[in-house]
Amino acid sequence: MAKSKAAADVYFRFLQLADAIRGLPSLPALDPLEERILAFIAKANRNEERLSVRDMMGKQELGAAQTIHTRLKSMRDKGWIKLADTEDARRKQIELTQGALSHFERLSACMIEASKG
Repeated sequence: MAKSKAAADVYFRFLQLADAIRGLPSLPALDPLEERILAFIAKANRNEERLSVRDMMGKQELGAAQTIHTRLKSMRDKGWIKLADTEDARRKQIELTQGALSHFERLSACMIEASKG
């Protein structure tokens, strides 16, 4: 039991630290669906997979295509993602902005700090 409590304490410390960085001036906040979309984009980015707007709109687990398209536009306007041209001018590739990458770096630092106990 003590081991699982210690693991839970690390997670709770991480949540506290992550909440603190959300209060710092940075990119505008995302709604819960945008957070899920951002995580999806970040995973694809980490795996060096190309992800287009059309690919995202086909992800039914994220909702209706129009809803996803609206959220992607919102995330672009907020500065979390950018759309890059591809060989096909009709297809736009989704990329994380430097601001989004900095956000993930800050979250990573929070994880490391939380694990130090």
